[in-house]
Amino acid sequence: MKKVMLLTTVLAFMGLITASAAFAGRVGHRQIKQDKRIVQGLRSGELTRGETRHLVKQQHRIQHAKHRAWSDGELTLKERAGLELYQDKASADIYRLKHNGRNRN
Repeated sequence: MKKVMLLTTVLAFMGLITASAAFAGRVGHRQIKQDKRIVQGLRSGELTRGETRHLVKQQHRIQHAKHRAWSDGELTLKERAGLELYQDKASADIYRLKHNGRNRN
């Protein structure tokens, strides 16, 4: 039951990000890819529920930062660079947690 609830939450959050990806171009598409990696890790058992929860919260913080950056109607080079740094760290975290040897099983 918990697995279904967590997967539903992750998929719902992924849908929200997908809907707003068109506004951020490369930044939004990269976030979609990261969300897919998280869902794949949950489904395969590479990520525990706690790890998944941590990664989803991290993606939520990136999404919030993206909305703040777009609040004035444009994304400056500095804002884009900051978002890409957040995404670089998130990507490294996803890789590290998927390959840490802990399994959900």
